[in-house]
Amino acid sequence: MTSAVDVVVVGGGQAGLAAGYHLRRQGLDFVILDADPAPGGAWQHMWDSLHLFSPAEHSSLPGRLMPVQTGETYPGAGHVVDYLADYEKRYDLPVQHGTRVDAVRRDGERLLVEADTGTWRARAVVSATGPWSRPFLPAVPGRGVFTGRQLHTVNYRSPADFAGQRVVVVGGGNSGAQITADLALDGNIEVTWVTQRPPQFLADDIDGRALFDVATARRRALDAGRSDTGGIASLGDIVAVPPVRAARDAGLLHAKPMFSRLTEDGVRWADGSHTGADAVIWCTGFRPALAHLAPLGLRGPRGHVPTDGTRALGEPRLHLLGYGDWTGPASATLIGVGRPARDAARQIAQLLSS
Repeated sequence: MTSAVDVVVVGGGQAGLAAGYHLRRQGLDFVILDADPAPGGAWQHMWDSLHLFSPAEHSSLPGRLMPVQTGETYPGAGHVVDYLADYEKRYDLPVQHGTRVDAVRRDGERLLVEADTGTWRARAVVSATGPWSRPFLPAVPGRGVFTGRQLHTVNYRSPADFAGQRVVVVGGGNSGAQITADLALDGNIEVTWVTQRPPQFLADDIDGRALFDVATARRRALDAGRSDTGGIASLGDIVAVPPVRAARDAGLLHAKPMFSRLTEDGVRWADGSHTGADAVIWCTGFRPALAHLAPLGLRGPRGHVPTDGTRALGEPRLHLLGYGDWTGPASATLIGVGRPARDAARQIAQLLSS
C-alpha cells in the first residue's frame, strides 16, 4: 500500500510529537510513524528509578505543561510516559505505532518512506528517531572473553536484577553515575565504578533549567560568531540529582580509572591488579539512529548528517530533530525540542508553498 502526505515524521517520541504539534499549526497534512507499539518514546524503556533533571513545569513540550507528579520534585520516567501519551491524545496527533521505517529514498519531487506496513510518498520528512535504539559499546580487549553478563544502559532496570553480585559500571556521564548510585544504595551489591577521567559533578543547585539556559547561550554565541563558551561541558559532567547526591555524600561514588581489558571473570588494570565481576554495565552512550536515511547518502563526520539548523544540507526536504545540539540547542530534551520543532515546521511550510 502506498499513501501520500505532505510530511512524514519518523519517530513518535518527544521530538516527533513536538514536530507534529507545530506541523498541525502550519496546516500541513502529516503522519507520525513510530516503531514502538505504545506511546512514550524511549522513556518507556528507562530504568525504574530514573527521574528528570528538572521540575515538571520546566520539562514540557509546546502547548501543554507537564503536570506535577505528586510527592516528587523531579518527575519519574513513568510520569513522563503518561504525559507523552496524554499529549499525543490531547492533540489527536496521527501517530501510527508499531510501524518501523526501513528506508527514506528520493523519488523525483517526493521522498519515499518505506515502512514495514507500507510506503509513504512525502513532500518532506522529519527524522526524529533519537539515539536510544543505537547503543554504543567500546572495543575493549577481552569483551568476548568475559563469561559474566554484559549489558548496556538500555538493558538496565533495577538493583533487584543484581542482588548479591559484583557489578562493574563503565561510564562517567549521568547514566553511569545514576546507575552506580542506584546499585550502591541498595546495599546488597558490590559495585565498581570505572570512568575514562575523574567524574565532574555539577554544583548541587544546578538542574535541567540551568543546563538548558547554558546550552542555548552557547548555541547563540556560536551562531553569532563569538567564542565558544564551553556550554554544559564547562560546568561538569554529572547532575547531582537526589540519588546521586545521596550516594556521593555517603562515600559510595568513588570512580576508578578505565581498566585495560576484561578477563574471564572480571577486569584487569594496566598495573596488573584485578577485580572480579559477575556483570559489566556499559553506560557508554549512543549514536544517532539514522540507518533509515542511508539511501540518501548524507552522512558526514562522526555519523552525523550535516545540517543548517534542522535542515539537511544535502537534502532540503529532510529535517532532523532531537539528536542533540547539532540539530538545535538542547533539542534532545523535553523543553529544548520545542523551538527547533517550530523552526523546522515553518521551514517545511515555506518550502511546500514555494
